[in-house]
Formats: sequence, C-alpha cells, structure tokens
Amino acid sequence: MNHPVSTASLASPASPASPASPASPASASAPAWRAWLPALLYVGAWFPLYWMLEPATAAFTRWVAGVAHIAPGSHLDSALAFLVFEVPKVLMLLALIVFAVGVLQSFFTPEKTRALLAGRRQGAGNVLAAALGIVTPFCSCSAVPLFIGFLTAGVPLGVTFSFLVSAPMVNEVALALLYGMFGWRIALLYLVMGLLVAIAAGLVIGRMNPVRLVEPWVFDIPATEGVEQRMDWQARFAQGFRHVRDIVLKVAPYIVAGVGVGAWIHGYVPQDFMAHLMGKGAWWSVPLAVLIGVPMYSNAAGIIPVVQALLGKGAALGTTLAFMMSVTALSAPEFLILKKVMRPKLIALFAAVVAVGIALVGYVFNAVM
Repeated sequence: MNHPVSTASLASPASPASPASPASPASASAPAWRAWLPALLYVGAWFPLYWMLEPATAAFTRWVAGVAHIAPGSHLDSALAFLVFEVPKVLMLLALIVFAVGVLQSFFTPEKTRALLAGRRQGAGNVLAAALGIVTPFCSCSAVPLFIGFLTAGVPLGVTFSFLVSAPMVNEVALALLYGMFGWRIALLYLVMGLLVAIAAGLVIGRMNPVRLVEPWVFDIPATEGVEQRMDWQARFAQGFRHVRDIVLKVAPYIVAGVGVGAWIHGYVPQDFMAHLMGKGAWWSVPLAVLIGVPMYSNAAGIIPVVQALLGKGAALGTTLAFMMSVTALSAPEFLILKKVMRPKLIALFAAVVAVGIALVGYVFNAVM
C-alpha cells in the first residue's frame, strides 16, 4: 500500500533526539502484560464486530431500500448493497492490517533497510530489495529521499529500482486485502508475480546501468548514518495504533471512491460488456488496462474494491491484476516527484520496463487461469 510514513531521514542527518528515550522508572517497573493489554483488547473486539458486519449491513440496506422505495433486485439496489457492505468491510480489514504492519515495521526501519542493501550486488541484492519492499514504509512523497539515501549508501541503481517497484506494488496491505477478499491463492499469485516484476525490472535497469541519467547532485550528498531506535513492546504497539489513526484516515476517501466505482460497476455495467472489454479473448485488453492504470492515483486499499467488481462482471484475472499493478506501481504523481532526481529518459525507461513486466504477468495469468 502507499504508506504515508516519512523516510526523509534517509537523506538527512539523524536528529540527536531521534533515539527512543530511556524508559522511566514507573514504566520499567510496570508488568509486561500491560503493554499487551490494549493490543489484545483491540484485536479481540475486532473479530466479533467483523462477524456481525454482513447481517448488520444487509439489514441496513433493506431499511434504506424500504425508506427510499428502491425496487428489490434493481440496479440501484445491487449497487447500494455493494457500497454499504464493502466500505466498512475494507475499512475494518485495513484497521487490523495497518495495526499489525505498524508493529512489524518497528523492526524494519528505513535506516536498517538501507544498511541491509548497501553494497549488495545485482541478483541477490534485487531479490532482497524486492522482499524488503513488502514490509518497509514507502509512499510517493518518500520516493526522492529513498532514492537519494540508497544511492549515497552504496546501493546499486538496479537494486534501488527493485525496491522502488516492490514497495508500493507488493505491499502488505494489498496482500492482506487480497487474501481477505479473494483467498490465499490470488494473494499468493499476486505476491509471486509482483516480486518477479520488481526483481526483473531492477535486473534490466541494473544491466543497462544508466547512472548518467541520474541528476549529478545526488551523488554529491554525503552518506549519513541513522540512529536506530530501540523500542519496547509498548512503543511498538503505540506505533501500530498511530498507523491506524494516520493511515486509515488518510486512505478512507480513496476507499470510499474506489468502492463507489466498484458499486457502479457491480450494479450498472453489463457483464457481457466487461467480459468483452477485459476478457481473455481480447489481446489488447492487457496493454489497455496498463495504460488506463498509469495516470490513476490510488493505492491498494482504494483499487481492490474496483478489482473485485471487475472480476464479478467477467473481466479476466490477468487483465484485472495488470490494471491493479499499474495503478499501484506506476503512479504518475510519483514520476513527477522522481523528476527531481532523475532525468526524463530514466523515468521513461523505468516506466517502460515495469509496464512490459506487468503486461507479461497479465498475459501469463490469462493463459493459465
């Protein structure tokens, strides 16, 4: 998912106050279970609420339809049922996932990621970078400091690009939402194919080694050493709750917009039309899906409800996943931000290599599924 977590520390000296302050005597003497209690209560309350979601939203939909005199089984009734159920469902899934991810990311700081990748060679470095992209904070606004920090730390250009592709596309939120909405097979296929695209893109760009297309001032910035925070469980859980507060509120409008589009597709778009436009029979459907997805600005949480509606209307799996990958990995706003550190030819090369990889994934899925 595109994470709204700043990683500017990769490109600037760490503040002396950045390490976590030593625990106070009161907190040091507190029982260990107290740190776990809020997290256990949060998770424990989440599951019964989630199980009650379907009957509660179904009853609410029937009440709204009765008040508004919406005919049962009509296009509007179908779209309304999709909207009323999917918005809270995605938000609840996101609230649980983001909390777990926030705790997990306390073990994978940007500084530690940079240190793990520094000096890695092509091949193994690309695999490691793509894997770390899954659990490391990343968003479009952090693309520039990430890019600068990696290169000044000695991370090869191709390895850096593997990370830049993997982090927004194969993120933990996308995988968890795919698992919750489509099952583990789709989530696993997306994970494997997304990692392959990230690794292959980094290998291709690394083999070309277009260092001359990076703005020269990037290499004049001295490398800095970040100070790693040592966090106890109370601090880790606090970070998880901060992620829930910040990230869920930030992406909620995208989720509502995505579910709204999905509801319209679910209720009003004829199945034969979508099967023709994005079905297996049209060879041009995959590149068209990639081209449509590039200028869109969304994240996994906002685009997955659209994916669900497209699949429900007969769109091919490969074409739909190619659309989703292009939206999350080839963000037009990200390109505008990267223009500060890359020349247009390198951005175009980056976009072309990733787009070809995504299209190949779409064709493979359509052929085998």
